[in-house]
Amino acid sequence: MTRIETLAVHAGREDFIALGVHAPPIDLSTTYPVTDLDVGTASFDALVGGAASAANPIYARLHNPTVGRVEKAMATLEATEACVAYGSGMAALTAVLLDARSRGGHVLVVRPLYGTADHLLASGLCGLEAEFVEAGDIAARRRADTALVIIETPANPTLDLVDIAAVVAAAGDVPVLVDSTFATPVLQQPARLGAAYVLHSATKFLGGHGDVMAGIVCCSEARARGLRVVRAATGALLHPFGAYLLHRGLPTLALRVERAQANAIVLAARLAEHPAVAKVHFPGLGTVRNAHLVGSQMAGPGSLIAFELVAGYDAAAAVMSLVRLMTPAVSLGSVDTLIQHPAGLTHRVVDPAAREANGIGPALLRLSVGIEQVEDLWADLRQALDAVRLSAAA
Repeated sequence: MTRIETLAVHAGREDFIALGVHAPPIDLSTTYPVTDLDVGTASFDALVGGAASAANPIYARLHNPTVGRVEKAMATLEATEACVAYGSGMAALTAVLLDARSRGGHVLVVRPLYGTADHLLASGLCGLEAEFVEAGDIAARRRADTALVIIETPANPTLDLVDIAAVVAAAGDVPVLVDSTFATPVLQQPARLGAAYVLHSATKFLGGHGDVMAGIVCCSEARARGLRVVRAATGALLHPFGAYLLHRGLPTLALRVERAQANAIVLAARLAEHPAVAKVHFPGLGTVRNAHLVGSQMAGPGSLIAFELVAGYDAAAAVMSLVRLMTPAVSLGSVDTLIQHPAGLTHRVVDPAAREANGIGPALLRLSVGIEQVEDLWADLRQALDAVRLSAAA
């Protein structure tokens, strides 16, 4: 079997030789000439009906060849039949939710997950009743009108792991969506464990350079048709330049993930020993729920770390202002290291009681470790932690 590192380099490039190109071509057309009306009409019907492609793309909201290539690449990496790309991760999630309405009006959701995803589900904006449950309660809470089960693993921001195979078994015939953004297909392939939908905020590791916003859903071709119908109707297609950037970045995905993970393993261990730090949440330390899944469900612990400061919110805010090499910013999965405060930023829109119940408190910081030299990263983090410790002791 061809390994993920090789697939990441070559997937979605199968037609390059025939095209006579080496780099991914960008098709920026918004419309396409229709010289044969019968072919045009058949193509329009096919694309509006959810087909992956047609003889004539007709209009860029319906299909774009550049987007199609990166979709093929991501389906290959996630071991699924199809992939559907959107303008953002939230657009991708919204499409899955809107499509789910045809199956029922109830969704089971395991917290924690990305703050805006939590907010969208809790708001009922997509016309679904979201019930937030523990993973172990899915089988008992499943109803006749349950249309979807949603989990994120590793969880944002606590890095807790969820047993995908166990959730799939508990869900029965209800499809399971796994947000696998933190893991990437390098470390985890949920479809192989029975997940119906694998969602990524492609803005993160898949893009990898902080310069593209995108979302993707990998699934069967049958499920993809419904997602394409929603995408065509709502105009959520990924822009071709964004698709180009994603495709250009995929060959280095495994290298970036492996280097960042190696850095995170070092930093997590050192954070755990620093007196300013109360607790470190990192799968590689065994300090998160279901950490035993590293090595089986996940190939490694990943490169996200969450840690709590002894001196609380003031110390967390101070660390963000004191780092000089790291970037105090939301998002993750970039080549550079980012640090942010979930309760005040990414998860600000989550119900405060739910935040606290899921360990997203005022002292918690989330670190997305990049590919810099690890000693430089530690020097920056240590000087910030030393400063807040001295301040607290004064």
